Amino acid sequence: MSYTALYRKFRPYTFADVKGQDHIVTTLKNQLKANRIGHAYLFTGTRGTGKTTVAKIFAGTVNCENPTEDGPCGECRICRAIAAGASMNVIEIDAASNNGVDNIREIVEEVSYSPAEGRYKVYIIDEVHMLSIGAFNALLKTLEEPPSYVIFILATTEVHKIPITILSRCQRYDFKRISIDTITSRMKELVDAEQVQVEERALRYIAKTADGSMRDALSLLDQCIAFHLGKELTYDMVLDVLGAVDTEVFSRLLRCVLNRDVTECISLLEEIVVQGRDLTQFVTDFTWYLRNLMLVQVSDHLEDVIDMSTDNLNRLKEEAELADAETIVRYIRIFSELSGQIRYASQKRIQVEIALIKLCKPQMETDSGSMLDRIRQIEDKIENGLPAVIMETRREQAGETAAPAPKPTLPKALPDEVRQIVARWPSVVGSAGNPMRVYLKNARLSLGGDNRLMVVLEEGMSSDYFLKHPENKVQLEALLSDFSGKEIEVEIQTVKDRQEFEQNYVDLSQVVQMDIDIEEE
Repeated sequence: MSYTALYRKFRPYTFADVKGQDHIVTTLKNQLKANRIGHAYLFTGTRGTGKTTVAKIFAGTVNCENPTEDGPCGECRICRAIAAGASMNVIEIDAASNNGVDNIREIVEEVSYSPAEGRYKVYIIDEVHMLSIGAFNALLKTLEEPPSYVIFILATTEVHKIPITILSRCQRYDFKRISIDTITSRMKELVDAEQVQVEERALRYIAKTADGSMRDALSLLDQCIAFHLGKELTYDMVLDVLGAVDTEVFSRLLRCVLNRDVTECISLLEEIVVQGRDLTQFVTDFTWYLRNLMLVQVSDHLEDVIDMSTDNLNRLKEEAELADAETIVRYIRIFSELSGQIRYASQKRIQVEIALIKLCKPQMETDSGSMLDRIRQIEDKIENGLPAVIMETRREQAGETAAPAPKPTLPKALPDEVRQIVARWPSVVGSAGNPMRVYLKNARLSLGGDNRLMVVLEEGMSSDYFLKHPENKVQLEALLSDFSGKEIEVEIQTVKDRQEFEQNYVDLSQVVQMDIDIEEE
């Protein structure tokens, strides 16, 4: 006999077996008891929360020859036919593949025929939001005034896509995400029935990963059991199968970020990649770790809210004292944005590396949270002792004017590739694509350390284009290399205005132009 997946094998067949949807189960049971059965229902909610299951139980109950308080008896001829999918009274339709007007017209024609057995013909239309506008219109009149023996149950995960004219004709029931405790308890029952040994901690992690979906949780549990068949399923085994990362790794990563150690962050990410961990899951889990850290900072009594072992919780409380709330909120914002982008990114590792560099280098961003983080860094340096900064502050307090910094001098000889780029700068800008061309029009050229070309931009959109998106700087360097025939490394600097540039930098364009004029003479 072929193997049956856990979520199919243990699908609820009575209202008593439905977990986490008590508000819906109670309402439907009361309607059945009082014989106040509606003609159209709309079940909405996220995937795997029991919409189709409850619809089938309801359909079985209204047709059962000997219904009980918890639903169909499961033993009569009609119940057995419904369970086998052979009943003509319960018609299940997938709107994703039957979404045309003709499909709905067939239903409208069938509605006129009364059931051959049982009391009701129940139409369960799954993913009803996939119907076309024409199909909705074809269903409208029948849905409003169906024959007394017809019940429509519409199920959807995207209720906002359903026309208001359909919504107004249905009783709406919102299925909630199922809690971690409820999913864990249900999985514990199933593994006991299957005689499989699984750690409690492993079950809770699977329940958390399922994100409120009982079906997803059972599918993940099935996958983990199959991978380690015949062995006790441990927490570490679940992490291996799901490509997840242990909490201890998140702790190490956070400490590296707080120490602004970019090299160690990248090395740690390298370990995670080599171990074959899924980077999308890593980003999601680290975001949750930061969320837990934030909750620990705002309250001392959140043990029930934070799903974590005692040892990890104590470590989290220690780390909560190392960073302020504003910094953690900035970290969460950056990784939340990343979680929305990484699912469709072709280079996931590079996206994660850029995010980690942003965490370590708040100067790459210009938002208020990054500015506060930079101010906090300066305050930490002052507290740890910076004589030069303290002396400067004292001079300012005493009314002394600090001597202006000497303007950097130009070396006796410019590198040939830099001279060539400066001389052909208008052509370089003209060959760049938009929006880079727009941002480079007002750029000024100077010389940085190790005789590198320095591109100086005014603060704002121009500088953000290169500083907040390092891939644009790499694209600029490739463009310059094409013009010079040599590898060009660019240093990006920002100034407030032209006056600040003239005070602090040497304008290479004027120097190179002057040399060219002399050679022509």
